Amino acid sequence: MEEIVYLKEMSKRHPELEPLEETVVKGFRLLYESYRNGGKLLVCGNGGSAADADHIVGELMKGFHKKRELKQASFGQLAERLQGALPAIALTQHTALSTAFCNDVDPELLFAQQVYGYGSPGDVLWAISTSGNAVNVVNAAQVAAGRGMKVLAMTGRDGGALCGEADVCIAVPETETAFVQEQHIIIYHVLCAMLEESFF
Repeated sequence: MEEIVYLKEMSKRHPELEPLEETVVKGFRLLYESYRNGGKLLVCGNGGSAADADHIVGELMKGFHKKRELKQASFGQLAERLQGALPAIALTQHTALSTAFCNDVDPELLFAQQVYGYGSPGDVLWAISTSGNAVNVVNAAQVAAGRGMKVLAMTGRDGGALCGEADVCIAVPETETAFVQEQHIIIYHVLCAMLEESFF
C-alpha cells in the first residue's frame, strides 16, 4: 500500500508518534470506507482546533501532494483548472448560523446542530479537542452517532470524554495545548496524504 509511505515517514521524523501508527491506520480506514461509499466528512474544533478543521478541509477539497487532474469531458475547458475533491465541511466557518444559534438557542450545541443538519448515515465526523473535554465537540460526537455516522477523534494524551464517544480516538502523547496541536497537524497531514494517494 503506497499510503503507508506517509505513515512510515511520520514515524521516522517524529519517533514519539510511532506508537500511534496502528490507531492512525484505523482512522484512515474509517475515512477511506466512508469516502469509498460516497460519504462526506464534517470537521469541528475550537480555537486552534477550529483552524485545524479548516486546514483539513483545505487539504481534502483540492490537490495536496498531487494535482488531481479531472478527466470528465462534461466540464469542458474548466476541467483543466478544477481538481479532484474529497467532500469535507468545516463546521467552524458559518458565521451567520453560528452567531444566531449561539445567541438564540445554545452555544454548546452549535456543532451538534450542524451535524444534525449536514450529517447522513455513513458520513464521518472528525472531532478535534486538545483536552478531549470540549462540551460542544463532545455533543457533536453524540449527535453524529445518533445520525448513523462514524466519529474520528483527535485529542491529547488523556483523551477526555471525547474518546469515549469515538469509533477511533487518536490521542497524542502531549497534554499542553500548543504541543498537542503541533502533533495533530503532523497526523492530519499524514491522513490527508494517505487519502489522496488512495483516491487520486
